[in-house]
Amino acid sequence: MSSASAKKPHLNLVVIGHVDHGKSTLMGRFLYEIRAIDERIIKEYEEEAKKIGKESFKYAWVLDRLKEERERGLTIDLGFYKFETQKYFFTLIDAPGHRDFVKNMVTGASQADCALLVVSAKEGEYEAGMSPGGQTREHAFLAKTMGVDQIMVAINKMDTVNYSQQRYEEVKSGIARLLRMVGYNINKVQFVPTSAWEGVNIIKVDKSKTPWYNGPSLLEAFDMFEEPPRPIDKPLRIPIQDVYSIRGVGTVPVGRVETGVLRVGDTVVFMPPNVKGEVKSIETHHTRIEQAIPGDNIGFNVKGVEKTQLRRGDVAGHPTSPPTVAEEFVGRIFVLYHPTAIAAGYTPVLHVHTATVPVKFVAIEKKIDPRTGAAVEENPPFIKQGDAAIVRFKPLKTVVIEKYSELPQLGRFAIRDSGRTIAAGVVIDVVPAKV
Repeated sequence: MSSASAKKPHLNLVVIGHVDHGKSTLMGRFLYEIRAIDERIIKEYEEEAKKIGKESFKYAWVLDRLKEERERGLTIDLGFYKFETQKYFFTLIDAPGHRDFVKNMVTGASQADCALLVVSAKEGEYEAGMSPGGQTREHAFLAKTMGVDQIMVAINKMDTVNYSQQRYEEVKSGIARLLRMVGYNINKVQFVPTSAWEGVNIIKVDKSKTPWYNGPSLLEAFDMFEEPPRPIDKPLRIPIQDVYSIRGVGTVPVGRVETGVLRVGDTVVFMPPNVKGEVKSIETHHTRIEQAIPGDNIGFNVKGVEKTQLRRGDVAGHPTSPPTVAEEFVGRIFVLYHPTAIAAGYTPVLHVHTATVPVKFVAIEKKIDPRTGAAVEENPPFIKQGDAAIVRFKPLKTVVIEKYSELPQLGRFAIRDSGRTIAAGVVIDVVPAKV
């Protein structure tokens, strides 16, 4: 990491899109082209890929390998994969081929500033992604619900359609319709025709392949994102991702500062366990810092707290304005998927910031029009796929939840069941627990 990058604004990027639309290959190729990956590594993968007759996998393997090495490695690496553009320093949140991607997206996207949606232009593949069960729709909807307000689109595999402008326009208008419906401002969305396999329009625009295209390359489009505001004036909230006990240092919780400012010397309280400690040091990307602001991925050493007292999903704040533990909460949700119908009493799993707890649908208060938010039916007996509703929930274990209107970073959630995302939504109201 050059010293210049320390001065660049930092953005967290999530890469989304339907399986097999080329996310891993595109990002592997991109990281290779901008020299974020050593050429020798690619050569090595190329040899391996050739051996098994799957040469086209070489770029996808880059990300998968990095991921495996990371999972085996014992370093506390807070960054995931990093790259720099002219303007920004990016952290790639999820190497995209992950099986439990939506779940990561839900917990990870609550940490993303921006998203790259990869859509295949290949005949049949674009259509599959856009079908009711397709992940293109699901990921776009989830990204918006989880507060990822900036998105760009790579229309990939253009080599499979001979760089046809007609096909590009067809896919672009379909995706634009979807993004508009989900709530994105289409005027701010960049669409880039790419071929990960042939390396077209990744670093610079190739006029010989896409003479009809006048926009930016993938690399240039990344610099068209805007730096998100940093909510430093709000109360401190750090959802905990992991807790380490490091010899000679002590207890080190790891997480991303969502709101507020953490300083060395501060007293912090972790909720729900309600334990306090003093911050002795703060580290980001292996660099000591005196204070951490929203967007910083940090590890911080806390004196007076044992590793066993904390777990993933707890939230750190200042004792003057401690994180809210919810007895019950009211949420506005959209049902993305359900095979039958959901009635009061249903008990799936709640994912909110880094926490995962079982939750009960206590009452379905009203069904609403997903586009306008107007009430359509009071106290409906059930809701089903495609419905939006206001629901009263009861977490079956203690969990920190905040109102979306006050602290949006901790007021977005997803509901999952048996490995599927059932619904996503935002918190309208919280009934605090007596702690």
